[in-house]
Amino acid sequence: MTANRAESETAVGPPEDDTATHSAESTAPLGSPAIGEPLIEARDIDVYYGDTQALNGITMDIPERQVTALIGPSGCGKSTFLRSINRMNDLIDVARVEGTLRFHGKNVYDDDVDPVALRRKIGMVFQKPNPFPKSIFDNVAYGLRVQGQEDDLEEKVHTALERAAILDEVEDQLDSSGLELSGGQQQRLCIARAIATDPEVILMDEPASALDPVATSKIEDLVEDLAQEYTVVIVTHNMQQAARISDTTAVFLTGGELVEFDETSRIFENPQSQRVEDYITGKFG
Repeated sequence: MTANRAESETAVGPPEDDTATHSAESTAPLGSPAIGEPLIEARDIDVYYGDTQALNGITMDIPERQVTALIGPSGCGKSTFLRSINRMNDLIDVARVEGTLRFHGKNVYDDDVDPVALRRKIGMVFQKPNPFPKSIFDNVAYGLRVQGQEDDLEEKVHTALERAAILDEVEDQLDSSGLELSGGQQQRLCIARAIATDPEVILMDEPASALDPVATSKIEDLVEDLAQEYTVVIVTHNMQQAARISDTTAVFLTGGELVEFDETSRIFENPQSQRVEDYITGKFG
C-alpha cells in the first residue's frame, strides 16, 4: 500500500535538519517493521491525566500510506496515544503530554504549531458516529466551508462521499438529515466528512465497535481502500480485525507501555515478546 507522496508545506511546517539524529534516539519497542521513511515519529511520549500516567515512553514510527493498528486490552493507552497525534488531548484540562511527536519532521507540540491547523492535516473518526444535525450534504461540506474551500463544493462533497463508499446509497437524498442514516452509514458519512478537506492522516478510534457485522465489513474494506491515498492509524479492540486490515501493528499492554511494533504478519504469527504472545493467544487481556 505504500507510495511516495511529494512533501508539501504543511500546517506544522517544513522538516527540521536534525530529524535523522532525533530518530536514532530512544529505545524502540520490540520489532522493526520495514516501513521506509516514516510520516509520524513518536519519541518518549508520556501522557498524564493529572497525577495518573496513561502512556509510558512510547517510541514508534508510523509509515506513510499504510494502515497501522493499535491493539491491546482496555485501559492500556491506545486511544490516548491516538489522540496525542493530532493534539486532541489538548482539549482535556488535566492532560499533559511530554516527549516529541513529529509530523513531516516537525514536532507538533512546538509552541508555534496551531492545533486547529494540525487537525486539518490529521483528521479523526470517533468510536461512535457523530453526524451533525444537518443534511448529508452539509455534513460533508462543513469543514470545506469553515476553511473557505467553497469552490467546486458540490464536486468535492460527491468525491468525498464516493471515497467513503457511501455515495451510491445516499446520492438521491443529500438534502436529508445525516441523523436518519443507519449506524454504519453514519460512520461512513463521518469518514467522508473527515476526508473532504483532504487530510494526509486519518485517525480512527474503534470505528466499527458499535456496528453490525455487515457494516463492519464495509468499514474494513473502506479502510484498506483509504490507505491507497491516506495514512491510516486505527485503534481496534478486535485482534482479528487488525490482522485483516493492517500493515503494521503496535501492541500496547498494561501500564501504558508499547511492548511490540512490527509488521502485522509477524505480530500475529511470530511475536518476539512472550507478553504479546500471551495476549494474542488469549492467556490474558
